[in-house]
Amino acid sequence: MKPRLLLLLLTFNTLIVSASRVDTLMVASASMNKSIPNLVILPDHYSAEQESYPVLYLLHGAGGTYADWVSKVPKLKAYADTYNLIIVCPDGGLTSWYFDSPMDVKMKYETYISKELINAIDTTYNTTAEKSGRAITGLSMGGHGAFYLAFKHQDIWGAAGSMSGGLDIRPFPNNWDLNKRLGNYAEYKDNWEENTVINMVYKLTDNSLKLIFDCGISDFFYDANKRLHEKLMERNIAHDYIERPGNHNWAYWSNSIQYQLLFFNDYFKQ
Repeated sequence: MKPRLLLLLLTFNTLIVSASRVDTLMVASASMNKSIPNLVILPDHYSAEQESYPVLYLLHGAGGTYADWVSKVPKLKAYADTYNLIIVCPDGGLTSWYFDSPMDVKMKYETYISKELINAIDTTYNTTAEKSGRAITGLSMGGHGAFYLAFKHQDIWGAAGSMSGGLDIRPFPNNWDLNKRLGNYAEYKDNWEENTVINMVYKLTDNSLKLIFDCGISDFFYDANKRLHEKLMERNIAHDYIERPGNHNWAYWSNSIQYQLLFFNDYFKQ
């Protein structure tokens, strides 16, 4: 990692409620010319010299921040201990959707996470710095982002998940600043078609990624999740898909993350 890309600030916070350690890692993004905060949860007995640790990248939703997951699901700190992994919660902006916007050169979150942040994490911490040691998941906008990034960068992540993900953004042309990121749908249809996850299945081959996703049946993204499941089935792409009672809220996601962590733990052990 080049020094200019790495860290303006590293803050250590030792939390009494958990044996794990939570760092706020500031990473200088050359692609966006700004410094971006990221929460890093280290497991109990983390060592910079001994074994390397797998890393789960955990993305927030629209309107959220890098601090959302830990503040809403404080058990994440205990989960890092249980599975002996590092959890990274990047800040993805309020409505970045985690791609490089074709309309706004200042919004390059795909480049940031898949290159700059990965390099910063692997340089700063004792990680398993290969796809077998990396997974990514997230909620809502972050569920879209996790699949989007993993589908496009299968050399970086070996496993990916989505919780209540916006896996088909086309039905929502006026929501969550999507028109600012991709342009008006009527005028820039190709931007929408090329950057919606459900149209990116062609990038996958069986076993290229270990996939898990779920959605509550009362969620406004339920239809998109079910259609992606059906599309993966048609193409014989292995995946775990779960639908259960639930809405688009933290009660659902705090439950969902437990199942996904079991899935990722199995992947890392393989």
